Amino acid sequence: MKVAVLGAGAIGAYVGAALHRAGADVHLVARGPHLAAMRQHGVRVLSPRGDFTARPHATDDPAEVGPVDYVFLGLKANAYAACGPLIAPLLHDTTAVVAAQNGIPWWYFHRHGGPHDGHRLESVDPGGAVGAVLAPQRAIGCVVYAATELEGPGVVRHLEGTRFSIGEPDRSVSARCLAFSGAMVDGGLKCPVEPELRGDIWVKLLGNISFNPISALARATMRQMCLHGGTRRVIEIMMNETLAVARALGCEVGVSVERRLAGAERVGDHRTSTLQDLERGKPLELDVLLAAVVELAEITGVEVPTLRTVHALSDLLALRSAA
Repeated sequence: MKVAVLGAGAIGAYVGAALHRAGADVHLVARGPHLAAMRQHGVRVLSPRGDFTARPHATDDPAEVGPVDYVFLGLKANAYAACGPLIAPLLHDTTAVVAAQNGIPWWYFHRHGGPHDGHRLESVDPGGAVGAVLAPQRAIGCVVYAATELEGPGVVRHLEGTRFSIGEPDRSVSARCLAFSGAMVDGGLKCPVEPELRGDIWVKLLGNISFNPISALARATMRQMCLHGGTRRVIEIMMNETLAVARALGCEVGVSVERRLAGAERVGDHRTSTLQDLERGKPLELDVLLAAVVELAEITGVEVPTLRTVHALSDLLALRSAA
């Protein structure tokens, strides 16, 4: 199995190291000091489950890698539309793209069935630019439950969780999903093939859609947001509005708002990825988290006044931080 990790940051390098340990032919595509460190020393993983070092091939030139069986996409969703020159050399006719993104993916309605089958969401695929680069039929969805961070160039700190749920847009249990899952498991990770992966997408989105923008607006950690009565109530309302949109699309989410809040509070003084991006001057990945659900609410006729308000505020924040 030949795998390219496009965007080998904290999650991508962690997955690449695990797959390499399992015997896959892995190629990490990265840049800067992180790439230099991986070339010289490999990927060093520091984990409560045991530290290890893997030495897969690392490059900044996908043409050096050539076509692969799987591309594990570790880029932020807001970089997908521009990744054509990077991903093109990695593709052959049957290359699968395992998209490890938060939020609503560009392939959400591909082979979805029902009245919205094939619908393109402008907020996540503006003008069809993402679909033109990443054909939906290549997509294998991936919901990441692992938490990692780059402690330094070439050094991945694994904090918790090893589950990477994957699934086909058409809900089939395909041979390509089973093969990728087997390699991930051989590398020490959990990788269940979920026919109803969209349910996992909504479970994770419950937290991302609320905590991420509020954390950036309030400069607050998970614990601080949960313990402040006002923000906790806003987050509850946002989660309930999100659940209403999911239900309108025929997706019942098997987790309560109370349970989701309790889990977030246990995380402690963790800064969300959106807050970290804001502090580092990076673009904020909010379209797939928040704008997409507002767009889905318009399609389904669900009232989401609080989501709309927070979207307006966080969108202005994103525009100002990018200026």
